[in-house]
Amino acid sequence: MLWEKRTEKGLTLMELARKSGIGKSTLNNIENGKVSPTLFQLETIAIALDAKITDLFESEYK
Repeated sequence: MLWEKRTEKGLTLMELARKSGIGKSTLNNIENGKVSPTLFQLETIAIALDAKITDLFESEYK
């Protein structure tokens, strides 16, 4: 979902990294499901994307 939201906003990984302060490789690993973001990272990414945290992941409990 992060990839979808990022591309919907027309941002590259590098642009999101700049806006969020989170490294490009970390963002890439989050997008590819290699690592799980912390709550702080989710909040930071959501702010950078002007989105809700719940917009960034899929869950039946959302």
